[in-house]
Amino acid sequence: MINKKIPWWEPEIKELEKKMVLDVLNSNYINEGEVAAKFEEELKEILGVKYAIVTTSGTTAIFLALKSLGIGHGDEVIVPDMTFIATANAVDLCGAKPILVDVEPEKINISIDAIKKTINKKTKAIMPVHVTGRAANMDSILQIARNHNLFVVEDAAEAFTSKYKGRNLGTIGDLGCFSFSPNKTITTGQGGAVVTNNEELATKIKKLKDQGRPVRGTGGDDIYDSIGYNFKFTNLQAALGLGQLNYLKTRTERMKRIYQIYSENLADIKNLKIYPSEKGEVPQWTDAFTDKRNELIAHLTSKNMGSRKYWHPLHTQLAYKLPDINFPNSLDISLKSLWLPSAFTLTDEDILQVCYEIKKFFKIK
Repeated sequence: MINKKIPWWEPEIKELEKKMVLDVLNSNYINEGEVAAKFEEELKEILGVKYAIVTTSGTTAIFLALKSLGIGHGDEVIVPDMTFIATANAVDLCGAKPILVDVEPEKINISIDAIKKTINKKTKAIMPVHVTGRAANMDSILQIARNHNLFVVEDAAEAFTSKYKGRNLGTIGDLGCFSFSPNKTITTGQGGAVVTNNEELATKIKKLKDQGRPVRGTGGDDIYDSIGYNFKFTNLQAALGLGQLNYLKTRTERMKRIYQIYSENLADIKNLKIYPSEKGEVPQWTDAFTDKRNELIAHLTSKNMGSRKYWHPLHTQLAYKLPDINFPNSLDISLKSLWLPSAFTLTDEDILQVCYEIKKFFKIK
């Protein structure tokens, strides 16, 4: 008998979104327009910010954020070693240099001590990444930034509606960046957003993403008062996103419930640690640490249960190759961490079945 497939993650698109996308197709205005503007308004309301600018991806959101701050050639941006490579690639895209630093082992977020040791005259910004919805130590990061006159750009790609001391992650620094790729709480296929409370930065980003135009143009009789690019969203993506937002509350509650089941049922396994999720945080996925990571993944795979290995540390990738000596935590975490099945489409029974197999693997009755 073949076991039911329990995926690591899967997006869910319902009839509502399909209808909304069809409405855009029928309108014959599929480029960025009023529907995209409505999606931005919804994001502003949910996150409690003055400005939200949608763009083609989380990567371009980071690029636009850095570019709006004037960061470019000769500048350095401090980036955690444990993150999806897009974080560093976006720094490189604007001509600056990503400076990799180690992370703290408890929550896999950027190390405060490592930040302090790395700052120099070329440093222009710190980019905390809120891994799996867990908040970096924003109080300390903001204090360091104030002391050294640095910008703070939050990579909140995995932290939509996750909170730090009552505030939405991504809204605490100068700018925050989000992703709506298919493995996120809500998806627009690909897509992202930059949020801020700074009107000047928001205006710059709007121009940067649309060829330098201060207002939406005709393509012909337009005035361009700055350099810009084409990172516009589309009404098609926005329609999908607006539909998805209808399920935001139930999905986040489901993800929290999945985390709770894992935490309660796997607490007695000495050789497995579930990474913490504090009050207010939304666990984008449930992740765990064990020195038998690869063997556990193989066991789950044999039972038709999905999982995902953690990223390789950025300093081990050829594009950003550096010696291992300054990254002991990243190296240890990368080799021993995995994301467990965490899709909001999974039932309590699905997660309990995964817990059963994990206990079985570790020989826990």
